[in-house]
Amino acid sequence: MALQVAEQHRWDSVSRRLRAAAPEAFADEGVLLNCAGGVWGQPGNGRPLVSPVDGTPIGRLPMLDLAAARGAVAAGAAEFEAWAKTPLDVRVAKVRKWLAAMKAERELLGLVLSWELGKTAASALNSVDRCISGVEWYCDQVGPMLDGRTPVGLVSNIASWNYPLSVLVHACAVQALCGNSVIAKTPTDGGSLSITLSVALARREGIPISLISGSGGQLSEALVRGEHVGAFSFVGGKSTGRDIARRLVDKNKPYMLEMEGVNALGVWNFSDWAKLAGQLKKGFEYGKQRCTAYVRFVVQRDLLPKFLETHMGVLKGLRIGNPLVSVDGGKTLRSDLDFGPLINEKKVEELHSHIAEATHGGGLEVYRGELDDSLFVPGQDRSGYLAPSLLVNIPRRAFLYHNEPFGPVDTVIVVDTLDQLLDEMNVSNGNLVGSIATDQPEVASRVAADSRAFKFGTNLMRSRGDREEPFGGKGASWEGCFVGGKYLVQAVTRGPAGERRYGNFEEYSQLPEEVRAK
Repeated sequence: MALQVAEQHRWDSVSRRLRAAAPEAFADEGVLLNCAGGVWGQPGNGRPLVSPVDGTPIGRLPMLDLAAARGAVAAGAAEFEAWAKTPLDVRVAKVRKWLAAMKAERELLGLVLSWELGKTAASALNSVDRCISGVEWYCDQVGPMLDGRTPVGLVSNIASWNYPLSVLVHACAVQALCGNSVIAKTPTDGGSLSITLSVALARREGIPISLISGSGGQLSEALVRGEHVGAFSFVGGKSTGRDIARRLVDKNKPYMLEMEGVNALGVWNFSDWAKLAGQLKKGFEYGKQRCTAYVRFVVQRDLLPKFLETHMGVLKGLRIGNPLVSVDGGKTLRSDLDFGPLINEKKVEELHSHIAEATHGGGLEVYRGELDDSLFVPGQDRSGYLAPSLLVNIPRRAFLYHNEPFGPVDTVIVVDTLDQLLDEMNVSNGNLVGSIATDQPEVASRVAADSRAFKFGTNLMRSRGDREEPFGGKGASWEGCFVGGKYLVQAVTRGPAGERRYGNFEEYSQLPEEVRAK
C-alpha cells in the first residue's frame, strides 16, 4: 500500500495547532512575527519558508532591516535591569513554568521540527527533550555557579538552523536564568517556527527573550557590535564566524564563536569491527548535519579492505525517506528511518558539486546510495534528499579535503605511518571532536596527545555532550569562551576582578583542568 501522511500530521493540521498554541506570534497566512522587548510585531517583507520534506510552503519569515534590529536590541536591553534584580528563586520558578509549557507542547514541537528541518520523529523529539532536560539541570544546579557573579546585560545570539531547541533555545534559557536579558536571531534556513513557539511560551512567563529575523549580514551590525550588547554567542560555519570575529571590536565583552572543523576518526591496528559498525551507523543521525559529525576517516593501509567492508555494510543498511509518513493506521510516525531530507535542495546540489570536483580530480567514489521509492509518498518532491556517498583518496585541492560537508558524504584517507595519520586527522587546524579506533593503548595515548580536537575518544565517537561537560574547540574551530556546565554560566556573568575565563582566545588558549585530565 502506498505511503501517506496522516491527516493529523499534515502541515495544514500542524499549522493550525501551532497558531492556536501561540496566536500572538503569528500574523495572517502563516507570517511569523518578531518579538522586541515583549512586543510581537514587525512582519517585515516575508521570505517564503518551504519544508525540505516535500516542498510544502510552511510560512513566511520576516526579513527586518538594520534600523528595526537596532530598535529590537535597545528594547531587549531595556528589560535587563528589572530582570537582573529579580531574585534567583523567582527566575528559576519562571523558567520551570516555561519548561512545563514546552513539555505540554512536546508532540507539536516535534512535528514542527520534522516539517521545517526534515528531522525524523525520534530525532525531533530527542531535540525537544534535550533542550528541556538540559535547562532543568541548570535550574537545579545554577545557584552555586552564580555565587559571587553578576549578569553581563543583554546577551545576543546567532546560531545555525540544525538544532534550534537543544542549542539556541537552551542557550537563551540559561542566559536568562543567570539574570541576563536575551535577544536571538532566527536562523534563516530553518528552525524559525519551533523557536518562535518556544519564545512565545517564555514571554508568557515574563522571561525577557527577544526574537528577530533577517539577513545575518545585515543585522550583525546591531547584534554583534551594538552598544547595548553585553555578550555575544555564535554557532555556525567558519566563514561567517571569522567575519563576526573581525566585527568584535570590543573583545573585553564575553563572546563565544563555535565554528566548524573536519572531525576525524583514525583507524590503526584495530579489530573490533562490529563495535565500530554500530558507531558508524549512529553517526548518521540527522544526515550528519551536525557540528560533531565524523566525516573523515584516516585508515591504516593494511586495514582499508576491512574498513571499507564495514563502512559500506552500514551504508547499505541505511534507510532514508519521508519522516512524516505514518504507521499503525496513521496513529504514529514511522520509527525505522535513519534520516530524512537535508535542509534544502540547494544543499543537495552543493554536495553533488563537491563530489564531482573530488572525483574529477582523481578521487574514487566507492559507494553511492540510492533512494528507496517505498520510503516516500508517491509523486512527492524529493529534491531535498541525498543518499550517502563514500569517497577514497580525494585530491588535496578538493573542497571536501579541507572542509566539512555538513551532510552524508564521507571521505577516507589511506596512510602508512602514525605521523601521516596525525597530519591527516588534523587537516583543518582544529576541530570539535576526534577519535582513534585502535587495540593499542600506547597508540591511543600518542594520537590523543597530538590531536587538534577539543574532545577526543578512544574507540568511542565523541559528541557535544550535555549538562556539566565542557565544550569548546581548538585552533580555527572556536574562538572565545568555552561553554557547558559552569563554563556557560561564567561566559555570561562577571566574576571577581581580573578573572580570566576559560576559552580559546587570540591572546591565549587555555583548557580547563578537567578537560586536560581527560
